[in-house]
Amino acid sequence: MSFEQIKKDIVSRKFHPIYLLMGDEPYYIDDLTNAILERVIPETERDFNQTILYGSETDVPTVITLARSFPMMSDHQLIVVKEAQGLKKIEDLEIYLKNPLASTILVLNYKNGTIDKRKKLYAGIEKCGVVFESKKIPDYKMPAFITSFVSTKGLGIDQKSAQMLTDYLGNDLSKVVNEVDKLLLSIPPSEKRITAELIESNIGISKDFNNYELLKAVVEKNTFKANQIADYFEKNPKNNPLIVTLVVLFNFFSNLMICYWAKDKSENGIAAELGFRNSFQAKDYVLALKGYNAFKTMQIMSLLRTYDAKCKGVDNPSTPDGELLRELLFKIMH
Repeated sequence: MSFEQIKKDIVSRKFHPIYLLMGDEPYYIDDLTNAILERVIPETERDFNQTILYGSETDVPTVITLARSFPMMSDHQLIVVKEAQGLKKIEDLEIYLKNPLASTILVLNYKNGTIDKRKKLYAGIEKCGVVFESKKIPDYKMPAFITSFVSTKGLGIDQKSAQMLTDYLGNDLSKVVNEVDKLLLSIPPSEKRITAELIESNIGISKDFNNYELLKAVVEKNTFKANQIADYFEKNPKNNPLIVTLVVLFNFFSNLMICYWAKDKSENGIAAELGFRNSFQAKDYVLALKGYNAFKTMQIMSLLRTYDAKCKGVDNPSTPDGELLRELLFKIMH
């Protein structure tokens, strides 16, 4: 089941006997866990029918004993095991799954990894409950996540602003959501969008000199603009580390390589090939297909790996990041 479907069922009070929420991205795991905690047991009954445990502080026999008990004057009891990755011999929970109580809702909040899918425990939970694997979102899909998250607040954000936030915050969803929530508080009552100007005034990212504008200059082969931005980055290294710029460029050109094999090279076709929600996100790729052939794209990806190593000191004892970036941009666009 998808995150959206599980969340929808929880909000609709369609509960399952057991939830295994696992994976490397804690944001979705915590969001679903909190949704369950908010909706299963009424606040007045939580002292009697809601138990929160921590994996490293409990054991499987205790969890099973609690799960087999009945709620007190209620339809359900809720047991949440947070940080379940710390629960020793967690596979022994398979015993409970042979005959789970319909009145018990057991939640396993399992972070920084997954349960072995070959084990009986995984199969047992999948059979009678819900399994959700929370995966890290790739950097190139973060603008789409930000756009979607902002839309749930009844507001909008343009592609440039979403990319600016991605470049600055990375793909740590909890951090991104926290910063976006702060921005939402700064939007004037008359406005309905997060803009580049709002980001610039509240976070300090330049609306004119950032990785989004640099990538646009590279796609358009605008050497003058690219060098302007490189000079700005060199003067403001704290907010514009070279390693982030390299990641942005590498993500773009590795995706561009995929675009060459797409049957439909229109904006809609490229968006579908790359898994974008909106076709406008594919606009730069369609333009780049005209300016960079497949062979040149492969060369660029090789260059980006080389300069990634150089910025970490490999075969580069003294060249500063600003000079490295200007060298790289020249080689990419010529």
